[in-house]
Amino acid sequence: MSARISLNVGREKSLLRKHPWIFSKAVNKIKGKPMLGDTVDVFDSKGNWLAKGAYSPESQIRIRVWSFDEHQEIDHDFFLSKLKSAQQRRDWFIAEGKLTGYRLIAGESDGLPGVTIDKYDNFIVCQLLSAGADFHRYTIVNCLTELYPDCHIYERSDVDVRKKEGLEPVTGWLTEPQDSTECVIEEHGIKIHVDIATGHKTGFYLDQRDSRLAAGKFAKDKTVLNCFSYTSTFALHCAANNAKEVINVDVSQAALDMGERNLALNGLSDANVSFVKEDVFKLLRRYREEKRTFDMIILDPPKFVESKAQLTGACRGYKDINMVAMQLLNPGGLLLTFSCSGLMEASLFQKVVADAALDAKRNAYFVERLQQAADHPISSNYPEGYYLKGLVCQVE
Repeated sequence: MSARISLNVGREKSLLRKHPWIFSKAVNKIKGKPMLGDTVDVFDSKGNWLAKGAYSPESQIRIRVWSFDEHQEIDHDFFLSKLKSAQQRRDWFIAEGKLTGYRLIAGESDGLPGVTIDKYDNFIVCQLLSAGADFHRYTIVNCLTELYPDCHIYERSDVDVRKKEGLEPVTGWLTEPQDSTECVIEEHGIKIHVDIATGHKTGFYLDQRDSRLAAGKFAKDKTVLNCFSYTSTFALHCAANNAKEVINVDVSQAALDMGERNLALNGLSDANVSFVKEDVFKLLRRYREEKRTFDMIILDPPKFVESKAQLTGACRGYKDINMVAMQLLNPGGLLLTFSCSGLMEASLFQKVVADAALDAKRNAYFVERLQQAADHPISSNYPEGYYLKGLVCQVE
C-alpha cells in the first residue's frame, strides 16, 4: 500500500488545475515511509484524494504528479500509453519536416515529470532527472524497446539538477553497447552530425529547429554573423539558402570542427562559410572597433539564468550583447536573438532587447517571434514548459 501525503490547508489549488508539482512547504503529514522515487497518494487537508506522484524527500519539489486518476496504476502500461500518445501527437510534423531527430518526451509537458527522451535516427537518448523517473528507469526502457525494437538506447542523466533530487549523474548504454555514439539526422532537407555521448543536452539542440528554418528564410544574399554557433546548424540553413557570407563563432574548437563536417555533409563546402574560435563577447567588441558590419546577426547564447537570484545579472548580460550586436548591423539589418532561460519571461526579454536598442541608439522593430519547436510542447497545465524565446528584429 502506498504512503499517504496530506497537504496543508489551501495548498491543493494548483493540483485542482492539474499542475504536476507539489512543493515541500505544501506538505503537512506523511503516513507511511516512502522511499526515494516511490509512488504516493496525495490528499487535501480534508482527506479528499487528489493525485498520485513520485516522492522526492531531498527536493524542494517534494512530489511530481504521475496521474490525477485515482485508479491509474503507475506501471508498464502507464508508461507505454504515455509514450504512444506522445508519438502520435508528433507524427504530423515529423512527416511534414521529414525529421529523423525529434524529442519524444518533454517531461511534465508530456505527462512524465523529469523524463526527457530524444530520438536520433536509430538511437534513443533518455535523461531521467527526477526521483520518480530514475525509479522507473527500466520500465521506461522496456517500453521503449517494445515500441522501437530497432533502436539503441543511451542514458544522458548527467545534469546537475539530479543532485537536488539526491541522485548521482548516470551515463551509458541502457541496451547493448554500440561501437559508435554518432549518427546523422535530417530536418527540412538539412543533414546534421550528432554525437549522443558528447554533444550538448542529449546530443543536440532539437528545440531550435524552427528558428534554424526561419534563419534560412531570411538569409539570401546577406552577410551573416552566427554567434555561439555550436555545430553551425543555423549556418547550414543560411548557406543552403544562398547567404552571401556566414561567419560562425564559438569558443569550442570541437564544435567548430563538427560544423565543418556538417558543411561537407550537405555539399556546402564551397559556400562562403568560415569558422572563428573566440569568445563572442570579446569578438563583437573588436568588430565594433574595426567598424565591421553585417546584414544579419544570430545570437543564441547559453542559458544566463539558473535561479531567480541571477535574473537581474542575466538581464544586464542579454542587454549588453544585444546592444553591441545592433551596433554591428547595417541599416535595415536583422537580429535573431534568443533566450533559453525559463525564468526570463517573454515580456521581460522583449523589454531587455528594447532597452538594448535605446543604448545602441538604433530603432528596432519586432517583426517575428520564435519559440521552441513543436516537439517541445507547452502544456496548458504546465506553463513552465515555455522556456525558449526568440525575436526577429529589424534594426535601423
